[in-house]
Amino acid sequence: MDKHIQTPITEKTTAGLKAGDYVYITGTLYVARDAAHKRMMEALEENRELPIDIRNAAIYYMGPSPAREGRPIGSAGPTTASRMDKYAPTLLDLGQKAMIGKGKRTKEVIDAIVRNKAVYFAAIGGAGAFLSKCIVKSEIVCYEDLGAEAIRKIEVKDFPVITVIDAEGNNLYETAVKEYCTME
Repeated sequence: MDKHIQTPITEKTTAGLKAGDYVYITGTLYVARDAAHKRMMEALEENRELPIDIRNAAIYYMGPSPAREGRPIGSAGPTTASRMDKYAPTLLDLGQKAMIGKGKRTKEVIDAIVRNKAVYFAAIGGAGAFLSKCIVKSEIVCYEDLGAEAIRKIEVKDFPVITVIDAEGNNLYETAVKEYCTME
């Protein structure tokens, strides 16, 4: 089923999403990868505030390429989500409601998704040029010294993703395989 949602993403939003739904997101996403996640964890360990408001936020695991002339960003494809798995449960427990990446997640992340009524979306790998056309604004908000791994705030319009793990823990990667294996 196709769904159109707005950020911030709340529990009411996540309750209406099911694994397998095609979703189009409009609003603000944060972009962060490994190095930025590590810095956020260091800030928390030192009892400092996070540089972004994580509550009801969606983080896109993406490494942007430089913007072409007249565009806010270059290619904007997803990166492998499992690289953030050691950080994700903490951020979900602090109120993050959505993650966007590609690939499977650990049991600890799935448990945190269910515990916090969050969701995990997949963006299509290899479609970075297409996905960048849905980004209308991009700005670095912190950790500029990390270059492509700095935290960015992006504004998106109808950004296409697929709900992979919903707030109830239904996992498209598991159900799709089971369904495929029963096909004749």
